[in-house]
Amino acid sequence: MDFQNESARTLGRPYRKAVLKALLFLTISAGTIIVGLNLAQGHLPLAVAETGMVLFSVYVLHSVRNSRHIERWAMVFLTPFCITMLFSMMLPTSSVTVFLWVLIIPVLAHLLLGRRAGLMVSCAFMTITAVIFWYRHQGQPDVLAASPVANTVLVALCILVFSHVYEVTRERSELRLLQLAQTDALTGLPNRIRLKEVFERERKRAEREQTPFSLIVLDLDYFKAINDDHGHEAGDLLLRQVADLLRQCLRASDLPARLGGEEFGVLLPNTSAAQAAEVSEKIRSRIGSMEVVFEEKRLGVTLSGGIAELGTDGDSLRSLLRAADNRMYEAKAAGRNQIIQPSTDDLFSALGNPDDDSHT
Repeated sequence: MDFQNESARTLGRPYRKAVLKALLFLTISAGTIIVGLNLAQGHLPLAVAETGMVLFSVYVLHSVRNSRHIERWAMVFLTPFCITMLFSMMLPTSSVTVFLWVLIIPVLAHLLLGRRAGLMVSCAFMTITAVIFWYRHQGQPDVLAASPVANTVLVALCILVFSHVYEVTRERSELRLLQLAQTDALTGLPNRIRLKEVFERERKRAEREQTPFSLIVLDLDYFKAINDDHGHEAGDLLLRQVADLLRQCLRASDLPARLGGEEFGVLLPNTSAAQAAEVSEKIRSRIGSMEVVFEEKRLGVTLSGGIAELGTDGDSLRSLLRAADNRMYEAKAAGRNQIIQPSTDDLFSALGNPDDDSHT
């Protein structure tokens, strides 16, 4: 869920930045005109408030150009923006038309802040506006007539609901597209794009918390012969079974991914190379004993692999993949169906209890 929320924020930042900049330009332009009109009409408090908003908008516009914290700047801008609107509504000299801003705030809040924060800001602003409207016009029956008030409330609620539904639908659609872009279509495992994204996040956490972090590269042995002898449909079935076994052998915090062809990678946060050796041996043993029935024929496969550890083998995904790949090829050259780890670069058998459930 945290990953989805962060992805939603990341995906929304470019268009939120564009909306915020457009709103700032409009605020500066319209605010300058309104300042002049208020000064001409003798409304000094409104002119002062609008001048402050214009200057503040210029500052925010300069600050957001190279900022990655668009949601924070949006909240920083919307807070005084809404306060200025509420202040204008409370002034006895302001006309009833100033309350029309209640119709635009739900749209702006959702576009700039997303579905959750946007809904909270919208509801708070609309509630305060309703209280101010009733307080200012409670002695004016023509203004508080049932028909116009009901129509205004209905329109405001429709805009609020439509803004929220749009934002929810947009986030879900973008997350779905992101999921499709980061998922291998055949096995359902994450692909290299997702692997890289998760690696960067987990690398920062490992460095911050001083915890080990390992990567395993696994490659199926003689897989081409299976495709040649039984067809690609048999090979695809075998790949899907391998993907299912990988999921079963790993913790929820681990990330299995298909790197391409018959090659898989596994990210193991908070796991040393020695612990990764136990995990990889468990995977090797399970896949080595797996049988897949295809057209009444029983097919099996073994795998070779290599392990790399953050720090020992580098600090980037490329360096870890290279180190693990090299060890995987050493395992192939040494007879296949085995794993090589970084500490000794020697072949090893099962370490510890293969039935250990710490990664199940």
